[in-house]
Order: sequence, then structure tokens, then C-alpha cells
Amino acid sequence: MHRLTLAEIARGLAAKTFSSEELTGALLARIRQLDPQLNSFITVTDEQALAAARDADARRAAGETGALLGAPIGHKDLFCTDGVLTTCASKILHNFKAPYDATVVAKLKAAGTVTLGKLNMDEFAMGSANESSHYGAVKNPWDLERVPGGSSGGSAAAVAARLLPAATGTDTGGSIRQPAALTNLTGIKPTYGRVSRWGMIAYASSLDQGGPLARTAEDCALLLGAMAGFDPKDSTSVDQPVDDYLAALDKPLAGLRIGLPKEYFGAGLDARIADAVMAVVDALKALGATVRDVSLPNLQHAIPAYYVIAPAEASSNLSRFDGVRFGYRCEDPKDLTDLYKRSRAEGFGEEVKRRIMVGTYALSAGYYDAYYLKAQKIRRLIKNDFVAAFDAVDVILGPTTPNPAWKLGEKGGDPVSAYLEDIYTITANLAGIPGLSMPAGFVDGLPVGVQLLAPYFQEGRLLNVAHQYQQVSDWHTRTPAGF
Repeated sequence: MHRLTLAEIARGLAAKTFSSEELTGALLARIRQLDPQLNSFITVTDEQALAAARDADARRAAGETGALLGAPIGHKDLFCTDGVLTTCASKILHNFKAPYDATVVAKLKAAGTVTLGKLNMDEFAMGSANESSHYGAVKNPWDLERVPGGSSGGSAAAVAARLLPAATGTDTGGSIRQPAALTNLTGIKPTYGRVSRWGMIAYASSLDQGGPLARTAEDCALLLGAMAGFDPKDSTSVDQPVDDYLAALDKPLAGLRIGLPKEYFGAGLDARIADAVMAVVDALKALGATVRDVSLPNLQHAIPAYYVIAPAEASSNLSRFDGVRFGYRCEDPKDLTDLYKRSRAEGFGEEVKRRIMVGTYALSAGYYDAYYLKAQKIRRLIKNDFVAAFDAVDVILGPTTPNPAWKLGEKGGDPVSAYLEDIYTITANLAGIPGLSMPAGFVDGLPVGVQLLAPYFQEGRLLNVAHQYQQVSDWHTRTPAGF
């Protein structure tokens, strides 16, 4: 049963081929057996999962027919989950049990999903390798000596290893798409405001967006349909009807205009990944798409702009973790100032401290105009690049990452080199547009992905293109050895 996709599970539950309780029990046993190799879970909720599965079976027996009713999933450990540890993979929240469900969790719970647990991640979603977690690095199931990508690396590793069929993630600068590419999954970052951020512990509020990680575009469509929608509790949520993503999957690609940005294919891109991207282009052309060159001239400024804006927002968002109200508190503080200083110094990891310091510096008097304001102006230029490109094409296609997964610890002494792995994904967050990564082949036995970008609220188009490609390719069906 662990090899079934989310869509296949939905059909099996509907046909009563197996029960949710049987499936949940099998996956929990698999997690106990295999996750010690991966470290993809922070918390496994055995009892709650089995109770939810039994409830889902009872609801089906009473006549309910929801596609996700009884389907097992996991949540990245920054979605607040009522009564369950929600740690953001940080020591400073090691003992925090959320008193409510995030909107995403509540929506998926209402759809009948069964939560198997909370998944490991980079601390406060800050990282590209899932090595900054207080609970230890997550291993890539394709090579246990390599990273799975970050920050949603626990979600990606668990789905890739068939410990569960799908999981939630968040994407601030590529943190769904990059781990999807490095573990042979499909992952989509929706348009900013499409999925509620209420109850999703913030890293950078103007960039963060929740989305699904799964093996196929069809599975992502199923999950995103339940996650998306207006939320009055989130002031950045957009009040716009949610498309029928499943209905869009089978639309033919005849006439689809694909743009290839010339800036994506310069120095820094592994030539073998470039070849994989062009093979996908050829397959889409055979399905009726047309291809033309486009330009995103401000791509070169994306990483500097991002690493001013995101840390600036992080320095503000993380000021609430002070040792007073919840979470970690230092031992025997001398006074309130000592409590603040030592609780934060002992509770935050190195990468989080680094970004708080950068962000505080960028927002400080005398530097705001020179750094933060200039970065926001660059952000607007990047958005304008996409608006101009989408006048000529329907989707933009390119590599998701410049390289396949690197070895654990390889970039630990040089954080900037890890930041550069996000070069192709960051722009979608700065502009707020949707992006999707799908499996596109292998380099030295390691998966690589192709990224698709579309205009605002065109998630259905991305899922359609990915689904049509997955009907003529089999990369997404490959399973890592031993799993």
C-alpha cells in the first residue's frame, strides 16, 4: 500500500479495497522501521492518527465520499497543530504545543485527512539543505550521505521514501520546489495569498506560502484544492474562487506557449541538468506546445535582494521568541535583559542568528534606504520582468536547481554557496507568482527537477502542464533503492 499515490489511495478507499485504519497502521509501521535512517519526522502521532483513521472509516460507512477522506499525510513542523508539538525544528520551541490548528491543518482535517505526524525542516524554515534543524539533519533517501534540500526537507524525504503519500510544505525562496527537485517529487508554491498563512509560524511574511509535496501533479491538485481558499483570519489572503485543479489536468497542451529565459542557462548550471531541461522541452513540444526565448534581466539581483528582505522580516517576526511567553527559557536569569539575551542566544541556531543579525542591520538607522529600500525596488523590477514575459508566453520553464543534491556538511562552512542553490526559485517568491517543480531525470543517480512558472493564480495551468508531461514520462514513478 505504501507505493500508492494519493489519487490511488482515494480510489482504493472509495472502492473499499482497504480501510484508512489498515493503511494508516501500515504506514506507521513503515515510519518506525525506516525513518531512523532519514530523520524526516520530529513527532509521530500514532494514537491520534489511528483514531482519525477509524473516524474516517466510520464517515465513509455513513455515506461520505470526499476524495481525501481517510488519506494519510504529514505536516511540516511550522503549521500549528492543536495539542501537538509545533517546534519549527528549533530549541526555542522544543516544548511548544499549539493550542489551535493552522487554517491549512483545519482545512485538511475537515477534508478527512489523517495526520501521521510533524515533519523535520530547517530551523524556522531558514536553509536550503535541512541541516540547520535542532533535531539533526534530514537524509536524502536517494543517497543517505546527501541533503534532501530545504527547508521542507523532512516533508520531501518522507514522501520520496514512501513513508506517506503527500505532505505539506512552505516555500519562502524555493523551500517546496528545491527539495522536490532533489528528491524526485512534484511540489507547487501557489500564488502569494492563495493559501492561508494563519497558524503557519512566519519566517518572512511577504514571501512565505504553503503548498503540497507529492509524487504526481494529480496528487498536488488534490491536496491544493483542499488547502487553498480565502481566510478572513489572514490579512494577506486573497478573496478569489479556487479553481477546480483536477478538472484542469487533462486539458491538451496544443497552443501552449513556453518561455525559456536565457538567463537560466548561463554559468553555474550543471550542463547535464540543462540537457534534462531541454529533453522536457522536446516532450512538451511533441504534445503541441511552442517554445520561444524570453528574458528576465534582473535575475542576477534576486539573491542579494532576497537576502536583505527575508532576514529583515525574520528579525521582526522572531522578536516574539523571548523566553517570556512560551518556548525555551534560560536557567536562572539575573534580570529581564539577561532572560532575553540568554534565552535567544541558547535557543536559536547559528543560521537563524545569522539571518536575524543581517536583517536587524539592514533595518537599522542609516542603512534602511541603502539596503532594505533598494532591495524592495529590485523586487519590483523582478515582478515587472515576469509581467513583461507573460505578455508573450503562458508559462516559463527552466531548471529548478543549478546542481543535484550535495553531500551533508559540504556547504556548512560557506553559507553563501548554499544560498546560490536558490537562484532559480527565489524570483517567484519575490514576485508572488506560482511555481512548480516536477521530476525531469537523474544525474549520477540523483534526481533533478524542472521548474514551471505562471502568471498569478494560474496554478491550474502549472498542474496541467506537469500532469500532461507525467503521462508521457516515468521519472516520477522511480523509487529510491531500499525504500
